Amino acid sequence: MPAFRDGRRILVYYAAFKDHYSLFPASKQVIADHQEELKPYFTSKGAIRFDHGTPLPVALVKKIVNARLAENAGTPRR
Repeated sequence: MPAFRDGRRILVYYAAFKDHYSLFPASKQVIADHQEELKPYFTSKGAIRFDHGTPLPVALVKKIVNARLAENAGTPRR
């Protein structure tokens, strides 16, 4: 599964499937911290699923990646 890294640490994984595509933040805490914003999407302990045909919420993805950067750096998440 493809992933973006921050140095040697994973930020997020991503994958495309038949009926959806998913973002895997590699952090249950980041999903929990953004629970309110993620309500329109199916989430599990480790994944956020987006339906095909629906525009990717770029601002939300950026927020999640920034939260992972902060988490990896040991700083508070926003």
